[in-house]
Amino acid sequence: MRLDKFLAACGLGSRSEVKLLLKKQKITVRNEIIQDGKFQVDKNSTEVKYDGRVLQYQEFFYYMLNKPAGVVSATKDNLNKTVVDLLSSKDFRADIFPVGRLDKNTEGLLILTNDGALGHDLTQPKKHVEKEYFAHIDGRVTDEVVRAFAQGLKMKNSEIARPAELYIDKIYENSETQLGTASDIRVIIHEGKFHQVKRMFEAVDMYVLYLKRLRMGDLQLDVNLELGKYRALKIEEIKILKN
Repeated sequence: MRLDKFLAACGLGSRSEVKLLLKKQKITVRNEIIQDGKFQVDKNSTEVKYDGRVLQYQEFFYYMLNKPAGVVSATKDNLNKTVVDLLSSKDFRADIFPVGRLDKNTEGLLILTNDGALGHDLTQPKKHVEKEYFAHIDGRVTDEVVRAFAQGLKMKNSEIARPAELYIDKIYENSETQLGTASDIRVIIHEGKFHQVKRMFEAVDMYVLYLKRLRMGDLQLDVNLELGKYRALKIEEIKILKN
């Protein structure tokens, strides 16, 4: 394959950025400085080096992030830290992006990858990929609210949310919280509309105090992954996402 394509796949930047590295004589192949991006290399080669460091070709990267509040699900933002800013310099690549979005103040499972086809499949509305959330709700969630979610809801601006499964985990009475009665719930939705879970509760005159995504498809958030930390997905987890 072309050397410039190899270098870009190794995360050294765009084709234009790679061209600059070649011009600056930063790249060697078999210890010889190469400046021609068209130079052919074996993608399995261990002879390509950047500043003396061996480059290993890997086309796709997959990370599980336990997203913290206050960080935006974007690759660039002029005001806020983004989820890709949480990657170490070793793992950062210019082509990595978050799959779908979690609101700025929502925590939990977020996939970071450079696999555009997978990202498209997981966020395509017609795929109906399940997403499970835990939420802390201001007020008492009743069986009537559970039924309303199961039937589907008309949200603000007349947008319709598809039927969702709502489970009540715990009800806190007035004496147990500073805010009065509250509820812990889990909800499973099959689409990903903007602020969907919060807007569904607003449609039944309730307010989400805290929201965390637990699952996407059949992939569960690693319970041992600390808030703000990430790890590479295991081979079996990648297979789960692709099935």
